[in-house]
Amino acid sequence: MHDFDQTYLDSASLENGGSAATGREGVSPAVIKRLPRYYRYLRELIRQDKLRISSRELSQMMNVTASQIRQDFNCFGGFGQQGYGYNVKYLYVKISEILGVNRHFRAIIVGAGNLGRALGRNPMFAKRGVVPTAMFDVNPDLIGQTVGDLPVLSIDELEAYLAEHHTDIAVLTLPKEVAAEAALRLARAGVKGLWNFTGRELMLDEFDVCIENVHLGDSLMTLCYELNLM
Repeated sequence: MHDFDQTYLDSASLENGGSAATGREGVSPAVIKRLPRYYRYLRELIRQDKLRISSRELSQMMNVTASQIRQDFNCFGGFGQQGYGYNVKYLYVKISEILGVNRHFRAIIVGAGNLGRALGRNPMFAKRGVVPTAMFDVNPDLIGQTVGDLPVLSIDELEAYLAEHHTDIAVLTLPKEVAAEAALRLARAGVKGLWNFTGRELMLDEFDVCIENVHLGDSLMTLCYELNLM
């Protein structure tokens, strides 16, 4: 994990002890999707040496109402004090716990094309506590190369690699025509999280697997819609 994150996660855990409630039962998807935003803004506040913040101040930064912020945090136990606000470092650690940043999830990238290689070099993983370990592809010209620090292995080695190396997340950046087959192989091998960039909506109801389907085109078209109203 990035030194910045590790320093604050370790120190605040020692100071405060305990863990935030991390269950998702009764927590709306909208709240869950706001948690990474809180995480990003709190990181920036720590970099600015901000010690505490009120829900009103945070609402002005994030363009979310103060009431909504308090409701979101109350889903996980609160974290604030009346008349004081929120201890920034403590809140950062608790949001990190809820998001699993301190669990050092291990990831592979399946598909070493342009998008896969771009993600393999992206510092985003380290900043969020995820540890990429390898990439996989079918292209013999790519197999044996390294992308950043990640070796590119043959897709034929996938199951053997997963049997030897515990892996929590697979990032799918391969063609959508083979996405379902790859997802099934990964689920059968015990991977519990799929971050899917293939453009094909994946569902694996028969497995206990979390899937985040990312559609970059949807975000672009949402922007186009807003522009079309101007």
